[in-house]
Amino acid sequence: MIGESHDLLHEFPELEGKIATMRASDEEFARIMDQYDDLDARVRSLEELGVPVADETIEELKKERLLLKDRLYTFLRG
Repeated sequence: MIGESHDLLHEFPELEGKIATMRASDEEFARIMDQYDDLDARVRSLEELGVPVADETIEELKKERLLLKDRLYTFLRG
């Protein structure tokens, strides 16, 4: 859905405490999470503002966001 929030807390509400702990204590996790948050905001902004962007560009950004989310989830499961 256009403009839908994909922030990590929205995606994994049951892991809220672990996300907060890891963001505060794990530098690599925090760095990847910042990248994820920035990319998610960029995708939402492009979708919500109706900025003319090629479909392929949006799809590539979404794929990159998914890869970052997968990496973060791997951290959270570990």
